[in-house]
Amino acid sequence: MKRTSKLLILSVILLMILSLFMIYSASYIWAEYKFNNPFKYVINQGIFVLLGIILLFIVSKINYKIYYEKANLILLICLILLILVLIPGLGIVRNGSRSWFGIGSFSIQPSEFSKIGLIIFTSKYLSKSNKFLKDYKKGVFPILFILLLIFGLIMLEPDFGTGMIIVVTIIALLFIAGVNIKFFLYFCLLGIMGIVGLIIIAPYRMDRITSFLNPWSDPLGTGFQIIQSLYAIGPGGLFGTGYLNSRQKNFYLPEPQTDFIFSIIAEEFGIVGALVVLSLFALLLICCIKITLKQEDKFAKYLCFGLTFQLIVQVIMNLSVVIGLIPVTGVTLPFLSYGGSSLLTSLIGIGIILNISKNN
Repeated sequence: MKRTSKLLILSVILLMILSLFMIYSASYIWAEYKFNNPFKYVINQGIFVLLGIILLFIVSKINYKIYYEKANLILLICLILLILVLIPGLGIVRNGSRSWFGIGSFSIQPSEFSKIGLIIFTSKYLSKSNKFLKDYKKGVFPILFILLLIFGLIMLEPDFGTGMIIVVTIIALLFIAGVNIKFFLYFCLLGIMGIVGLIIIAPYRMDRITSFLNPWSDPLGTGFQIIQSLYAIGPGGLFGTGYLNSRQKNFYLPEPQTDFIFSIIAEEFGIVGALVVLSLFALLLICCIKITLKQEDKFAKYLCFGLTFQLIVQVIMNLSVVIGLIPVTGVTLPFLSYGGSSLLTSLIGIGIILNISKNN
């Protein structure tokens, strides 16, 4: 195995080990209160970690060229799942979003898997030929139509964070493929109109924006999460308050084991702990970028770039929310946050990248 691949696997394993420790620390009080079992969340995540490692191993052995052949079928399955999850009785509503299929205490989020499905399809589409991309009106329209279709289905759940990750990733793929620059100007205008429309349809999104600009305007409502997150990060200092000693997880910071787990890490391990986490993500992303740059096969290059870029976007979005740079989006921190679907899709993506590295 190549040195880059070994470092990539090492960074992923270290992040998942840290995840189990921090999910227990962040969730045991709430788990004891709600389920009378302080290990509830960490046990669930541990099961997904084991399943994810098995998936990582299997996917890393599957020749990535199979995804080229099955790209249309994979995308079709993703679309069907996104439609089925919207049907009452099939999809489960949590925190106001119908985004999951559930069996007992376990649930799967199809929008997470649609990220990989659309990246595979777009990579195949772009790898066929770049000539048609010069005529962006004809060449890009099929991808844009499918992108907006998937984004629309995800917004019906609604899940704005995942939808934005998908949009930004596909636009980045089109950019590196050499799409005419005029397309991006038109798309920016379309995006601005779309955002205005989404705010008009659901005014709570404007509340999130105003609370982001001034969380103290509604400290017990829309600004509550950001304020509590900053209260967690602030006292951490250089070395933090110590493992299990976070105060904000005591029913102050909502969902500390999911979207805001980085806040608990910063509180308990301080700046040093935060830098360790950022270093592990930097190592992971550098390895993925190195593998991407070495590819000569167009499909492999686009696929590797898409999978890497969506991880980069997700990490940046989560950390930006945690420190108050952007409004709350509901995006998890890959490999660290509690959540089976996010973990499995991230590990599947890493497995594909490892296979690309091995075969090229």
